[in-house]
Amino acid sequence: MKKLLCAFTALVSLSLMAGSVNAANLVLYTSQPNEDAQATVDGFMAAHPDVKVDWVRDGTPKIMAKLMAEIEAGNPVADVLLIADTVTLERMKQAGQLLAYKSPEAANYDASLYDADGAYYSTKLITTGIMYNTAAGMKPTSWSDLAKPEAKGLVTMPSPLTSGAALIHAQTLVGVDGLGWDYYKALQANGATASGGNGAVLKAVATGEKAYGVVVDYMPLREKAKGAPVEFVFPKEGVSAVTEPVAILSSSKNAEAAKLFVDYVLSEQGQQGFLKLGYIPARNGMAVPDGFPARDTIKVLPINASEALKASEDDLKTFSGIFGTN
Repeated sequence: MKKLLCAFTALVSLSLMAGSVNAANLVLYTSQPNEDAQATVDGFMAAHPDVKVDWVRDGTPKIMAKLMAEIEAGNPVADVLLIADTVTLERMKQAGQLLAYKSPEAANYDASLYDADGAYYSTKLITTGIMYNTAAGMKPTSWSDLAKPEAKGLVTMPSPLTSGAALIHAQTLVGVDGLGWDYYKALQANGATASGGNGAVLKAVATGEKAYGVVVDYMPLREKAKGAPVEFVFPKEGVSAVTEPVAILSSSKNAEAAKLFVDYVLSEQGQQGFLKLGYIPARNGMAVPDGFPARDTIKVLPINASEALKASEDDLKTFSGIFGTN
């Protein structure tokens, strides 16, 4: 009888746990483009129809400003983050704001693509390279080409003050021999502009307002497939990359459902969803989108998340000193 009671109690506990997951209303804060965020949420809810997800989208700096204000007020709304870069999440990990979760899907990822303690996991590789309008006179192959006289006044890029990917890109390039902050000073002297996010860069180059742009890969490749007069180049020195990591807030009231979301975006099904959207999946053994070179031919430049975190404030000040505060 005692054994039966224990078994019954365990069964009820499991049922209540399952019910709490199924009844959950997750809140996702993300920097994905709106259509991509909706597709990600739709895919997850199709796999887990009893979990409803509400989502809020903005650039990583703005999303983080909103979240930090909520945390300071003692009322963080988000359960899950899916944002541009690991540096931002490393800061949150060190502040004790992320839940350590060892996803079983991590076995399918290179160890360099997730936090050893399970605080965050990369979901894709989003590289930053050069796009150009097909009417441009020069066909760039190198980062240094954007500082040449042929590109004077014709280059635009997102600002690290607005875009998390742009900050990672700047921090990556300043560590490359022959580039550094002198490269950014040369760009500014050559009339390059830096403001807003990647979407503004895409529009400026696609319409011919600018000939060249520094931008994340999937945007021009998508537009090229639709017939836009643009090309995308992986410069010979290599490219920076953000990995759009996913993480669970330690304050989440729906942690079990949040774990399901993490497992989903890391799963083969979730990664196929990102592939269909035109991203390079972070999971091993996956294909790359149409229009991309083979994954092993893309040279991704290294960046250390902890070191980049320590340098972020100074790097933003340095960039602003060169280009202004846009």
